[in-house]
Amino acid sequence: MKEVRARIRFASPAEATEVISYGIPIVKYKGMLVGYAAFTNHCSFFPMSYAVIRKFKKELEGFLAAKGTIRFPVDRPLSATLVKKLVKARVAEKNQK
Repeated sequence: MKEVRARIRFASPAEATEVISYGIPIVKYKGMLVGYAAFTNHCSFFPMSYAVIRKFKKELEGFLAAKGTIRFPVDRPLSATLVKKLVKARVAEKNQK
């Protein structure tokens, strides 16, 4: 999860902040941007946007993706490139509002 956090922070705007909300780490930028968490049998990345998940559907093949959650095995994290794309897409959504 340290790697996922670092990837999120790298792709987030400088003014983004980190908080704990819903019992998980959340990065905030104009509201909730993305979150992440580790569980017993998997890890999750929360883009908090079904539109973003749909946009990257092809790249998320092999991962369990639902409305606002992308699950991945502990030993197979999301790639740095994919995390960057997901975060940048969320930032773009936030900037459009």
